[in-house]
Amino acid sequence: MLAIIAALGLGYGFYLRYGLIEQSAIGIACESDGTGWLCATRRTAIALFTPQAFGITALGAAALNLLHPSVVFWAVAMLAAGAGIVLYNVALSALAIALLILSLARPAPEAS
Repeated sequence: MLAIIAALGLGYGFYLRYGLIEQSAIGIACESDGTGWLCATRRTAIALFTPQAFGITALGAAALNLLHPSVVFWAVAMLAAGAGIVLYNVALSALAIALLILSLARPAPEAS
């Protein structure tokens, strides 16, 4: 299930980058009459990846997962890191993936 979540994050990032952000026809259309949902999604994605929001979210969720392991933190970190790797937030997203891998190296909890 977590692999599917990671693939969804990557797929969403690829769709945003190559389908909306880098398409010159969509960029021109959004600059001239940007009232549709595609233009709103494009503007939102650009507003989020410019200040490294995907990478910061992935790094925060991965750090929380390292401190307190949880499937929810893992899923949020994978979604944000997958999208961040494709959407120009490579350094922080890669660090988040490294923290997720490091969180797998925990000893098994002792049975009470």
